[in-house]
Order: sequence, then structure tokens, then C-alpha cells
Amino acid sequence: MYLVINIIGVFVFLGIAIIFSKDRKNINWKSIAIMLAINVLMAWFLTGFPLGRDIVKGAAAGFNWLVQVSYTGIEFALPNWVHVKSMNFITSALLPILLIVPMFDILTYIGVLPFIIKWVGWALAKITGQPKFESFFAVEMMFLGNTEALAVSGLQLKKMSAKRDLTLAMMSMSCVTASIIGSYTKMMPGQFILTAIPINIMNAIIVTNILNPVSVSPEEDVIYKMGASNAEADTQTTDTSGSELAAETQTKAAETEKREPFFSFLGDSILGAGKLVLIITANVIAFVALAALIDRLLGLVNPWLSLEHLLGIVMFPFAWLTGMDVSEAFKFAQYMGTKLVTNEFVVMGNVSPILHTFSKHFQAALTVFVTSFANFSTLGMIIGAFKGLVDKEKNDVIARNVGYLLLSGILVSLLSAGIVGIFVW
Repeated sequence: MYLVINIIGVFVFLGIAIIFSKDRKNINWKSIAIMLAINVLMAWFLTGFPLGRDIVKGAAAGFNWLVQVSYTGIEFALPNWVHVKSMNFITSALLPILLIVPMFDILTYIGVLPFIIKWVGWALAKITGQPKFESFFAVEMMFLGNTEALAVSGLQLKKMSAKRDLTLAMMSMSCVTASIIGSYTKMMPGQFILTAIPINIMNAIIVTNILNPVSVSPEEDVIYKMGASNAEADTQTTDTSGSELAAETQTKAAETEKREPFFSFLGDSILGAGKLVLIITANVIAFVALAALIDRLLGLVNPWLSLEHLLGIVMFPFAWLTGMDVSEAFKFAQYMGTKLVTNEFVVMGNVSPILHTFSKHFQAALTVFVTSFANFSTLGMIIGAFKGLVDKEKNDVIARNVGYLLLSGILVSLLSAGIVGIFVW
């Protein structure tokens, strides 16, 4: 019975996207069907097929190994924070970022990460029939995060139409940053974290192409070289043009001349990682405290009232459609709502000590749902990023569609949780 409800739920979530679509007549149903089929197969392979489970467990073990290595540096500076019965949240989940962020930045510096992003994005465009840059961006934001992916795509955002920029803004609600995956795997089941990331990418493309379908002509379907100077910005490249190689070679040569010295680059990366740790710490402290304050104020009205209860009521129908009984669905709904008004770290920190008491289906669905940046604070980050990258007219289009950005993030998280949940019981 619950499996049937779960399957129905996936189609309900897609139906909601169709209802709110800006242009239902121009939805590319063939592309949507291909991507949905790929996502279902991928979810089955990564959760229900032995080889797939071994792959994600191996990847999760790799991130946990990196976290363990990072403890060596933490132990050197703060030995009394590591050798304790129970490490605090900052030590166990956040300080490892000081190793993992520079590691990913080094992979970017030497060209490994851009190479992976470029060719995986190219393959995704070929398979799904989506525009090249949207496919490229989907892969890029998996590694870099929303504001970082937008920042390095500034030239493209300026050249594209406001409608395509809105698609990218909506997709940005569903990203993660590879450099903090290690932190996630310390709090939630790593195999579901690693499963959620590629599933979210495909669902972000599916949902945004239903909500905001955009027809892109072959002339518009070009990729402008990222990081190029103003003189180079006029050079357009496609993956089929014979002049692409020459243009790209010239651009790379120019970039090589301007490349920052490695140790200066590494120092900036480490400082950036430190700022990220402080930002996450400040956000978690502030959001938990604010939630507690709201609970106290609501308690003055009625002892039963709390932020979690109110959010649970609002989100309950959607939680139930992921295939849970009433009691688990209400608890799931509370965590869903808390994640949307705070962030994923708050929910992970609250639920990780008791997650093992819930069913496997609950663990999978909740882990997948919280593995994204979809929350209210992310809205401000995305709007702020666009404000500094595009002209006022395009930025106003993004600002007027805040509801669509939030709806996109919620639907992607629900769709991912629903698809993965079908195969985990």
C-alpha cells in the first residue's frame, strides 16, 4: 500500500509542477520522459542493485576517510576537541571543511574538475536533449554550489535571455557543494547522501523545464568561455564548431598567463574555507536560537503550539505521499518544514542521534530530502548573486519569481525523496 502511495506521490509532485508551469504548451515532454526514466534507473541502480550500492558506499567511505584525515590537522591544533567521547558539531562536521575545500580547489586549479564538469555536462546535453549550458550548469553546481557556480558563469548569464537566467536561478535552489559532502556523511547515511546528489541534478532539470520551459534555438545554444576577459567575451564556442579549438586554446593561453601563483591560490582557498566554517556555524546557532525563540513565543499562546508542529501540519500531505504511515509522515513533515525555514545542518544535527530508530524508508527519504540548499535563506543568496552579475532588468525578473524559486527547490527535494524511496524499504 505505502509503495503505491509513494509512486502516486511522484506523479503528484510532477503534476504540481505542471499546474504551475508558465508555458505548458512548450514543455519538452520527450526530454522530460528521458530524464525521468534515467533518474528512476539511476535510483534503482544506486539503491537496489549490489554494484550500485557498493559504488555509493565506496564513495561515502572515501569522504569519511577524508574527514578522518582532516582530524589529524584538527588534533594538532585542538587536541582536546578530538580525543573526547563525543565530538561537538563544529569539530566533527565543520572543521573537516578546512581540508576538503582546498582539495577541491586544487582539483579546479590543475584542471581536473573543470574537465569532468565539461564532459559530463556535454554528455548530459546529448542524452537529454537539453541546451548545452543548462546541462553544463547542472553538473557545475553539484561541485561548486549555487553562488559559486553562478559567479563563474557571469559571462553566460549576461549573454542569455532573462527567461533562461530564471531557469538557472531555479536550478540553483537544488544544489550542494561537494566540499561539504564529508560533513553531511558524518551526520546522515552516506550512501543516501551520495545517491541524492545526481538524482537532484536530473530532477532540477526536470522541474525547471516544466515550471519554466524555454525554447532555445541552435544559434542561442552556445557556451561562452567562462572566466574570459572582456575582449574574449565576444568569442562564442559550441561543441561542434571547427573554430572552437582555436578559440579555446587562445583563451586558455591567456588564462595561463594570468593564473595566480599556486601557494597564493591555496592560501586564499584555506581562508575561504575558514570563512565558510564561520558562516555555517553562525547560521546554525542563529537559526536554532530563533526557532527556540519562536517556540517560546508560540508556547505563550498555547503549550501545544510549536514551530515544528505548525510546519508538520503544513507539510504533512507531501510527507505522506512519500509512502509513510501517519506517525512517521508527521515527523518527516516537521523535519521538512524545519529544513526549509532554517537549513539542512540544523535538521541533520537534530535527527542524526535518533535516525537509526526510524525505518529504512524514512532514513532514505529524509536524507535525500535534506541533501540540498533549498531553504528561505538560499533565496537571498541567489538574488544577491544575480544582482551583482546581471543588469537590473534581468535581476528584477529573478526577484519577481521568488515563489517559483522556492517551489522549484521544494519540488526537486520531494521528487528526489519520492524516487529514491520507491526502492528502499
